[in-house]
Amino acid sequence: MTLFGLEILPARFAEAVDILERAVEQRLPGAKSVFTPNVDHIVRLDTHPEWRSFYAQANYLFADGMPVIWASRLLGKPLPERVTGADLFVALCHRAVARQWQVVVLGGMPGEEQKLENLFAQVYPGLLVRVMCPSMQFQPDGQEGQEAADRIRAMAPDLVFVCLGLPKQERWIIRHAPGFPHGVTLGVGASMEFALGLKKRAPIPIQRLGFEWLWRLLSDPKRLWRRYLKEDPRFLALCWREYRRSRVRGS
Repeated sequence: MTLFGLEILPARFAEAVDILERAVEQRLPGAKSVFTPNVDHIVRLDTHPEWRSFYAQANYLFADGMPVIWASRLLGKPLPERVTGADLFVALCHRAVARQWQVVVLGGMPGEEQKLENLFAQVYPGLLVRVMCPSMQFQPDGQEGQEAADRIRAMAPDLVFVCLGLPKQERWIIRHAPGFPHGVTLGVGASMEFALGLKKRAPIPIQRLGFEWLWRLLSDPKRLWRRYLKEDPRFLALCWREYRRSRVRGS
């Protein structure tokens, strides 16, 4: 389904997890790529259209965020429910334990690999996971990005979670995931921190009401005020533009 110029898969969360499990179990050459565009992503893609090529090359796009779901319904292209990167991270970690998949996480602060692996062992007992924490100078197209890809390719994991944020994670995944032996590679931003309890997510009722963004803003206003109060309101203008385009196409 085309929405805001993105080919978003109209799947419920449980369906999305099953789709990705099948992609892992098929063990076809080249890792499948997964992105979960939310309001912030859609706004930033409009500001930086050159980033759209990353999303155009992804194998699976799922809508992350209730405002995107509401917009899809108002625009006559209803998506069934949101599929967040944070929820996929947790569900796929549990699926990995059950299926004995090998997991790699690329993200976290430099030097915290052992700390994070210990946390994974506590939160997801039995998970076969390796954590790779890049330096603060990490560049997807640079030497460190290539070295990380070479290490992961040698490990041949089933799942790779890339927690670097837009656009670093998308650029790195599109460049390197097709060369992996098999599996699924997901760009999931801050999902690891939520999954390990390093950051607290909004309570479920607040998530369902679509106010998780407000929870995050109040939790870290100094870092997030610009995103949520200055940049993301442009999403309303993008919705209006999308509506006008649909009317023109319809006529």
